[in-house]
Amino acid sequence: MKVAIAYDCRNNSRKFAEITANIFAANGIKVYLFDLLRPTPELSFAIRRLDCQGGVVCTASHNPKEYNGYKAYWDDGAQLVSPHDKNVITEVEKIKSLDDVKWEGHKENIIIIGKEMDEDYIHMVKSLNVSPDACKEQHDLKIVYTPIHGSGIMLVPQALKAFGFDNVHIVKEQEKPDGNFPTVIYPNPEEKETMSIGLRKARELDADILLGTDPDADRVGAGVKSNHGDWVLLNGNQTALLVFNYIIEARKARGIAKPNDMVIKTIVTTDMIDEIAKANKVNCYNVLTGFKWIAAMIKEKEGKEDYIVGGEESFGLMIGNEVRDKDAVSAVAMICEIAAVEKNKGQTLFNKLVELYVKYGLYKEDLISITKKGMNGSKEIADMMQGYRDNPPLNIAGSEVITLHDYEKQVSKNLSTGKVEKIELPKSNVLQFITEDGSKISARPSGTEPKIKFYFSVHVPLKSAAEFEAADQKLEKKIKEIISSMDLNKA
Repeated sequence: MKVAIAYDCRNNSRKFAEITANIFAANGIKVYLFDLLRPTPELSFAIRRLDCQGGVVCTASHNPKEYNGYKAYWDDGAQLVSPHDKNVITEVEKIKSLDDVKWEGHKENIIIIGKEMDEDYIHMVKSLNVSPDACKEQHDLKIVYTPIHGSGIMLVPQALKAFGFDNVHIVKEQEKPDGNFPTVIYPNPEEKETMSIGLRKARELDADILLGTDPDADRVGAGVKSNHGDWVLLNGNQTALLVFNYIIEARKARGIAKPNDMVIKTIVTTDMIDEIAKANKVNCYNVLTGFKWIAAMIKEKEGKEDYIVGGEESFGLMIGNEVRDKDAVSAVAMICEIAAVEKNKGQTLFNKLVELYVKYGLYKEDLISITKKGMNGSKEIADMMQGYRDNPPLNIAGSEVITLHDYEKQVSKNLSTGKVEKIELPKSNVLQFITEDGSKISARPSGTEPKIKFYFSVHVPLKSAAEFEAADQKLEKKIKEIISSMDLNKA
């Protein structure tokens, strides 16, 4: 039996990785341990490349500096799903004392890996390049990149070089790996404050694009110039639809698209991706939140359909078939490729975004998190969800609720006719309300914190780019009306 182990920049991550490796080795399991910190997606890649039965990466991802933890993987390079997750916990619960754990022994079972795996991984990332000519023509695309003190510094610059980009500017203040994250409050590229130093650098250099990755380099944030020349940060849905659309269109243009190409997104990610896939006759599957479910769908469709890209609204993308978790390293390279293609046309990524809105309709998404602290916090959230199940709203912001998707009960109900259909997904405590005007509101409690998240998606047709700002403001107002209508600003 073989496992691979990686770790990121978090305080004590190296120590935890070594302890994990020692325990595996002491139990007669062969261990491939990375010599230095590495991005999470390389761990997923290594599991598959080395034909391992599992793996661990010591990281707390994008959480505050006080946290650390680990992610556990199965033989397909994906995080554990049922029944494996439950079986692992069952084995853990059998341990009654720390004395039951084999901590040391058989050091010969530990093999240190590093440079060669990096080379294999970068070679894989380079193979994802769909438009090498555009990258060559725009080799001097002015790119600002920040690893936010994380493991992205190990591979992102190499990936950009492999794609042919040679004008990359690293944000020096955030270049050095540091588990204390001295320049930010939260090391999360979703936060504007976290990307503020990079934005300042991008303005100073008059850059073409800004990219940032979280500590374990599985999430990517992107900054671009708006139509007015101001720098704006794209949200996760916007980045995802740009990448999905590009990969689908570029594969067709190069003649490498296959009749059985498929893409995968989560149920709370923009439905605009569904429309793009439909227009291009590509199957689009919706799964529960989390890349383990995207990986599970790939496994289910293996040999029947050809997976090309997957993603979710929380700044995660997974391009190609060699990694089975979100991968910000390949995503950074691909986003820069798209920027190069658009610059060849004399436009920016923001221009492309608006162009897609004109073609498919303007979709706008937002989310709010409501925290319920204290001893009763979890119960309050459970009561809130039960209330929505027992008495779903009949009208939200002036539009009739026509459908309720209950992923816990695995049923979809038409509230007008009473017709019920089965949802063919695993159980999950998520509710979705679909209104007559096409708005979608999703409610999803956190599995690890006393929080409940509400996702909002609204859309309108867009006749021209000139009408973008007015339509965008209209949708912004619509989302505020939905929040008010559901009394969520008082919750």
